[in-house]
Amino acid sequence: MTGERSAMAIVRRGLEFTPEFRSVIGSMIAAGILLGLGRIAVPILFQRIIDEGLLADSGVDSGVLARLATFTALAVVGVSVLSLITQLMMVRVAERAMSRLRVAVLRRAVDLTLAEQAEERQGDLVSRTTGDLETLTRFLDWGAYAWLVNSSIAITAIITMFIYSWELAAVASVTLLAMLPILRAIQRRQQTRYAMVRARTGDLLADTTEMIAGAEVIRSFGQQETAIAELDRDIHRSYESQLGANRLGSILFTVSDVFGTLAIAAVVLTVVWLGPIDGPGFGTTVAVLFLVQLILVPAAELTEVMDDTALALAGWERAVDLASRPQTIPEPVESKPVPRGALPVSIDGLSFSYDEHRVLHDVSVEIPAGTSVAIVGATGSGKTTLARLLCRLADPEQGAVRLGGVDLRDMSGTDRRTAVRMVPQDGFLFATTVLDNVLKGRAGATAAEASEAVDELGLGGWVDKLPAGLDTEIGTSGEGLSVGERQLVAIIRAALADPGLLVLDEATSSLDPSTERAMSDALDHIQQGRTTVTVAHRLSTAERADVVLVFEHGRLAEQGHHHELLTRGGAYSTLHEAWTRGVGVDDAISDPA
Repeated sequence: MTGERSAMAIVRRGLEFTPEFRSVIGSMIAAGILLGLGRIAVPILFQRIIDEGLLADSGVDSGVLARLATFTALAVVGVSVLSLITQLMMVRVAERAMSRLRVAVLRRAVDLTLAEQAEERQGDLVSRTTGDLETLTRFLDWGAYAWLVNSSIAITAIITMFIYSWELAAVASVTLLAMLPILRAIQRRQQTRYAMVRARTGDLLADTTEMIAGAEVIRSFGQQETAIAELDRDIHRSYESQLGANRLGSILFTVSDVFGTLAIAAVVLTVVWLGPIDGPGFGTTVAVLFLVQLILVPAAELTEVMDDTALALAGWERAVDLASRPQTIPEPVESKPVPRGALPVSIDGLSFSYDEHRVLHDVSVEIPAGTSVAIVGATGSGKTTLARLLCRLADPEQGAVRLGGVDLRDMSGTDRRTAVRMVPQDGFLFATTVLDNVLKGRAGATAAEASEAVDELGLGGWVDKLPAGLDTEIGTSGEGLSVGERQLVAIIRAALADPGLLVLDEATSSLDPSTERAMSDALDHIQQGRTTVTVAHRLSTAERADVVLVFEHGRLAEQGHHHELLTRGGAYSTLHEAWTRGVGVDDAISDPA
């Protein structure tokens, strides 16, 4: 968490991960020095106007006044132009760096393994990839500029003060330095508070996401009040953490104002104490007061951006924490080619765990090319995990999965996605047209090829019934289509990819009568010329398969053809008998009546 690391430690870690920000920092420091020199030119010119133009021995010198006034005006205009150019340059470079960081964070969120996905809440991942990065973006828009440029201006002004009068400079500096321990203490507490703010924002977003996604379940079970109460609790916790952080921000403004006033008063009192003989001249006094004000303005701005700074540090750390996690599914240094066409599958001594919970135990099986395989088993038996390992959504703890004789870990990502495709149980679709969803099956595919895939699966009649055919717009997660229709689109998408191994994760478990026949025909077509592994919820799928794999408690209990397994009188026979009486697959294996 941010509160456990210093601000500099977070910055160093962030710069290591996103080195592009170093050029942003360098340009800001250079601009700060130039702007500092430009801004101190104003008090210097005022000092000369007073001493050489207004209080000259020969009286008021209008020529000197006109010349110095012109120089002052040019300095002000030059500083303003330079400030604008600097900010534009900084924003352009910073946005490029932010783009890279956004891609890195989002890519890592998408590439989480099965175990990591089980540990993370979807809403918190959304918070890391959106809200946390937005805090850093807002900070770069102004906060980072204020810190680096204003710090450079303040340092330049302090050095100039010492050149004018070391006595006045020392008094002003000591007064302002007394403010630093207080600011540092507040800043440390802000880091902790804003780390809590970001964490509780993630919790709030996670619970909100779950509530919206599960709205039907909440309503059907009458849990609206309970859900609202949980959401109220999250909102209250977020409010309390934000309020605590804001209290510290309000203290910062007071501290800045008090010490600024004390610094100006100290300079004036010092001039009075030194007297007209030992003290600095009137022009020098005015210049020093201008310089003190030059320091106070950046100091006041820094107190204003401390809130954004603490929030940005918390967001930056959370984003980098996610993006810099070690890649648990690394790409091979040298990939091995994968043969085209139907692929034989070899599963050798496969074991896998979620945290400390072992899901698969030493599973071994050989699947010849072109074979249709059905996997059956109770909930938690490991069948879905095995299906995901076939697509390398995670790597096994022990053993290996080979396609066409090539270990999945030795395949490049491109070859693996060409060789094997999965149709998940929910048939997830994006909020775009049916055609665009289908085209995501293969990079570079055309609308004509998508139409050809539809015809090959015998789904032309179903597509024609859609309001605009393949150009039909659908909502988020396929809204506007039934569950079965979403699965049909997912099947077309998989067919367009033309994989050698097709994995169906209970793709026929939630079909409505209107699409069951279309899905059955589509599956018959898509299985031709490739190896198919189906996580079967309906034993009618297992009856049609060439090989049935029966899982119990993460182990391969039986394998063979449907009729062969029935004659053995084992787990599958008991399962099938229960199923024919109308008992679900999971219930039948868990409690064979």
